[in-house]
Order: sequence, then structure tokens, then C-alpha cells
Amino acid sequence: MAKLFEPLKIKDVTLRNRIGVSPMCQYSSVDGKATDWHMVHLGSRAVGGAGLIIAEATSVSPEGRITPHDAGLWSDDHIEPLKKINAFIKEYGSVPAVQLAHAGRKAGAARPWQGGQQLENSEGGWTPIGPTAEPFGGRQHKTPKAMNQAEIIEVQHAFRDAAVRALEAGYEMVEIHGAHGYLQHSFLSPLSNKRTDEYGGSFENRTRMMLETVRLVRAVWPERLPFAVRLSASDWDAAGWSVEDSIALSRLLKEEGVDLVDCSSGGASSNSKTALGGVKRDQIPLAAAVRDGADVLSAAVGGIIDFHQAEDIIAAGKADVVLLAREMLRDPYWPFHAAQALNVKTENVVPSQVGFWVG
Repeated sequence: MAKLFEPLKIKDVTLRNRIGVSPMCQYSSVDGKATDWHMVHLGSRAVGGAGLIIAEATSVSPEGRITPHDAGLWSDDHIEPLKKINAFIKEYGSVPAVQLAHAGRKAGAARPWQGGQQLENSEGGWTPIGPTAEPFGGRQHKTPKAMNQAEIIEVQHAFRDAAVRALEAGYEMVEIHGAHGYLQHSFLSPLSNKRTDEYGGSFENRTRMMLETVRLVRAVWPERLPFAVRLSASDWDAAGWSVEDSIALSRLLKEEGVDLVDCSSGGASSNSKTALGGVKRDQIPLAAAVRDGADVLSAAVGGIIDFHQAEDIIAAGKADVVLLAREMLRDPYWPFHAAQALNVKTENVVPSQVGFWVG
């Protein structure tokens, strides 16, 4: 059998294949609540055969949203709509996961197709927060409030509380968003963290925010369920966060009970040429480096389009899971079509309602 379609057991959860849906912001929530859009968006990818479906960046507080239309888990009111979606995902063979996030100094912006610029408070925006009082730049022009220790602790506990709600909502894996210049990444990267206290300066200090958050979430997230962290594994800037830093942090994350590191890149600075700044980068070597260097499961993401490319990533041991985003938007049945291309029996990939007629 193709390696791409071999099951992967993580703790007590088994992915039916190594294909995952990467978290993709839909900017379609109402006061943080999921809608029918999310049922169709996520449910169709389960029917299409993905082994893992990671729901979009889901904010742990109202102020942590990228836009006013982001998903949330800061309230018990968010749980019930998600339960229905996750039950559907599980019924059709996929594992539902959620990415817990805080946008930090990039928060309070318009939706991308409405310009993406940070909104003035009179327009529905708010004052963002970050490690220091320096704006991200470009369309994210607002000066964030530098967080004091009480505010750091408050946000860390918001991650913990959101994880408790995620469990109640039926998610079987939780991921902390530590990439793309959002709050956790902004503490990690020396490009954005200019603090002089115990949360800035040295590698040990800059990783403190993440490790303390992980510790709190791990304490409430069941040991039997997988726990992941997404990293920007490189800032693509000599003065920034490096793949060597990511390997060192991933070793520490593994010691804290993290099972998988999801390896993206870029986003720390509006001035650096990054994967999120219009320059295409090959992120697959980052996932391979973290996997080998930290002896931890890794997920590769970014520019994975071709079925044989995905198979090679898994077969060559470059990553344990491939995550697809835009290609899954183009083709929700990408796993099914990959099975056909790789001569895998499709009855084990999609439900009978699909496979009987087109398999």
C-alpha cells in the first residue's frame, strides 16, 4: 500500500491515512460561533477522505481574533455548534482537531477580501496586545499594548480554558498556534520580542510563554489524545527564529507532552521576505529537520499539491502527515483522487455514498 494511506496511531487516536486538512480561516463565524458554512466546509473534507481535519485558528479570547468574524472557544456558548460538526466528521472516518490561537499584534483586522487592514476602534476594531509596543507594520499598523505579567498569565489561562471547551466539543486533537507572527510566535521570534524581562532576550526566556502555555493545556487535555503545536519553523531572516531554534524548542515541547509539531514558516515581520510575504519557500525540509532533530512526529504544510509529491514526503520520512490547505479548497476529494492515482482501494477512503458510484 502507498505510505500516504497507511494509518497513523498517535496516543489512542488513529488517523486512517496521513492526509490532513490544514487549518484555514473562513472568517465566517458570528460572535465566534460556528455556522452551517463550517459544517459544509469541514464535513465535505471528511467525506472526501482526509484522515485529519484541523479546524481554523480558533481564538481563545475575543481580543485574540484576527478579524471580528473569527471562530472562538472563549465561551461555553461556542461548544454546541461544534459538537454537531465534530460528530459528523467522526461519523465519516476523520479525526477532528482544532487550532487554538491568539492573533496578538495582528488582531482586529478586516477580512482579507475586504482589505485585511487593522480596523480602527470606531470601525469595530480594538487595541491589540503583544510582547512589546511595536506594530507589525504594513496593513497591521496599530501599536499593540505591551503585555504585563498579569496579562500574560490571563492569556495562558485562556488557552487552557479553551482546551477544556475543545474537549467538551468533541475534538480529538488540539493544536496551539505558534506561527505566522501571531501572539505565541511573536514571543518566540527576536524580530518581534524586544522584552528585557523573563519573557524576552535569551532563547530560554523567549520560549517561556509557549512552554508555560503548553504546560497548562497539557494539564487539562487528556493524555490519551494527541497534542500538537504549529511553529513557524523559520523566519527566513538571519536575525530571526531559525530551524535550529525550532529543533531545540521541539525537544522541549516533546518533554512537555507534545506529540506532533506542525511545521510552517514566516510571518514574524512585515519587512522580511517570508513564505507569507509573497515569496514561495519550500517548507518540507523544515518538517524533516524538526522530525529528525527532535525525534518527534512532524506535519509538513505548504505547496503540497501533487499526489506523488505527498507520497514521497511520507515514504521518504520527511514528515508523518501532510497538510493541505488551498488544494483542499480546490478539491475536497483530493484524498480520494490521490488513492486512485496511487492504486489504493477507494472503499477505505470515502463513504459508500460516494465510492460505490465513482470508485
